Amino acid sequence: MGTVAFFAGLLLFVMGMGKWQETGSPWWLGGSLAFLLLLVVAALTSRGGGSKG
Repeated sequence: MGTVAFFAGLLLFVMGMGKWQETGSPWWLGGSLAFLLLLVVAALTSRGGGSKG
């Protein structure tokens, strides 16, 4: 996973959190947190896979 993709995902997370504050809907909060978790897992697995060779 490239740096650009990571920051694009982070931007999407922030936008989702803003949408949650606007609407108050728990679906935006849950979706944003789930997306952030997937983003972190993808970053960690791609970095770990690269260092193993």
